[in-house]
Amino acid sequence: MQKFRLLKTGYNNAFMNMAIDEAILQSKVMPTIRLYGWKPSAVSIGYFQSLKEEVDLDKCKEYGVDFIRRVTGGGAVYHDKELTYSLIAQENFVSKDILESYKQICNGIIKGLEKINIRAQFAGINDIITNGKKISGNAQTRKQGMILQHGTIIMDVNAEKMFSILKVPDEKIKDKLIQNVKERVTSVKKLGKEVSFEELSNKIADGFREALNVELVEQKLTKTELNLAKELEKTKYKTKEWNFKR
Repeated sequence: MQKFRLLKTGYNNAFMNMAIDEAILQSKVMPTIRLYGWKPSAVSIGYFQSLKEEVDLDKCKEYGVDFIRRVTGGGAVYHDKELTYSLIAQENFVSKDILESYKQICNGIIKGLEKINIRAQFAGINDIITNGKKISGNAQTRKQGMILQHGTIIMDVNAEKMFSILKVPDEKIKDKLIQNVKERVTSVKKLGKEVSFEELSNKIADGFREALNVELVEQKLTKTELNLAKELEKTKYKTKEWNFKR
C-alpha cells in the first residue's frame, strides 16, 4: 500500500495557500493530500482568465476579500465557508486520461461525503453533485511528471455576496444568476449536516484513504517547503505581474 503524506495546514490567506501547493509540487517530497481553509475569504481565477474581467476588485477591497490567479485552469471561484483539498503526486499515480483521473481523485471526496451521510456522484468534467446540485468543483494541472489537483467541498454558500464580487456581464441578469446558484448549488449546511471544519477534514481524509487505497501519514510541511512557500508567496502570488498577467 502506497504511503501518502496528510497535511492539515488550517487557514491561510490566498497567496500562501497557492504558494504551499506549488512548494509541495516543486519539492516532490512524497505524494501528499492537503486539507485547508481560507482566511480571509478569497476569489481565485483560472490560469487563463483576466482578473479585471472576472472580479470586482473594489468590492474585494470593501469586503476584505483576497484575489489570486491559480496555476490550474477553470473559472473564477469564491472561497469562503468551505474545505479545500489538494492532491499532489507523481503523474503516473492516476490515469493518463484527464476525465478518468478526475474520477479517481474525486472518488475520495465522494467516499468522504458518504461518511456524513451525503450521497454524491461525479458529474460533467470535474464536478461532484448530490441530488442534482453541485457540492464540489475541482481543477488540475500536470507538469514535470507531477499532478496537482485541488478542489472545494462547499460547507455553506452566500450567493448574493458571491455575485457582488464576481463580475456579471449584464447587471440585469444578476438576480437570475443568484437564483440559479441557489437552485443548482448546495452545501453541507443546506443538506442539514452540522459538521465542523475539523470533522469534515477527518471524513474527507478517510474517504481518500479508502478510495485511493493508500496509507495516510499525518505530517507537517518540511522547512524547505515552508521556506519555498514563503518565497513564492512574496515573489509570485502577491505580485501584480502574476495576478494581472492577463
